Amino acid sequence: MTLDYLSQNKAFGGDQFVLSHHSEATGTEMTFSVYVPPHEEGAKLPVLWYLSGLTCTHANVTEKGEFRRACAEHGVIFVAPDTSPRGDDVPDASDEYDFGKGAGFYVDATQQPWSKHYRMRSYIEDELPGVIAANFPADMARQGITGHSMGGHGALTIALRNEGRFRSVSAFAPIVAPTKVPWGEKALSRYLGENREAWAEYDAVALIENGARLDNLLVDQGTADNFLEEQLKTGLLSMACAKAGIPADIRMQEGYDHSYYFISTFMAEHVKWHAERLG
Repeated sequence: MTLDYLSQNKAFGGDQFVLSHHSEATGTEMTFSVYVPPHEEGAKLPVLWYLSGLTCTHANVTEKGEFRRACAEHGVIFVAPDTSPRGDDVPDASDEYDFGKGAGFYVDATQQPWSKHYRMRSYIEDELPGVIAANFPADMARQGITGHSMGGHGALTIALRNEGRFRSVSAFAPIVAPTKVPWGEKALSRYLGENREAWAEYDAVALIENGARLDNLLVDQGTADNFLEEQLKTGLLSMACAKAGIPADIRMQEGYDHSYYFISTFMAEHVKWHAERLG
């Protein structure tokens, strides 16, 4: 596989890369960013995945997430994929911000015309980890995952479906039960069809209720988030974790909204928290 290096910038002694490659999973060019902290030659470093939210690309967190200082301090590689396939041949719902391009919901679509390219589950779970392992000093036995909003949904569900792969899991304002909220019902019905049983593997609360478990979980949620009550429903995750005995630190942060002002405030804490568990 050929990687195209679109940019490389020095930051906190490490290197911030933006790269693209042809994806077999999506059938398109995919762009992602990787921050590699300063390290000794030959060292293998833990990896923290960050999945972004609706309308975002790799660039949002790369430019506004304020993770590099903490990653350099703790020796953590930070990987930020895109949120959907891109390109002129990729179907879209151009008048809808919450479906189509920028809104892949980290599923493998089964319905036409989405199923040809919208295969973000396979891309994130299978293809991109191989790219990272082959091209960066990554210790794939030490992986953590986090994300924001739709990406928080992605981080939670990917970790729950892949037991033992991730030593640490966190999220910022995640969509915790997509099968019960308008964003999720819209996306899952179009990508997967009307059989709600097929939706359950993309719903963190449903996965926990069906027996999936995490070793640890950190969630930050702003109390002034406009989407909290209708779309995010953090309380459902709190109840599911408590019932299942999952050690979860779900923190309601007073006055914070859904933006990168919120994410950047707590990003360094999340990086440190992951680093402590990744070793």
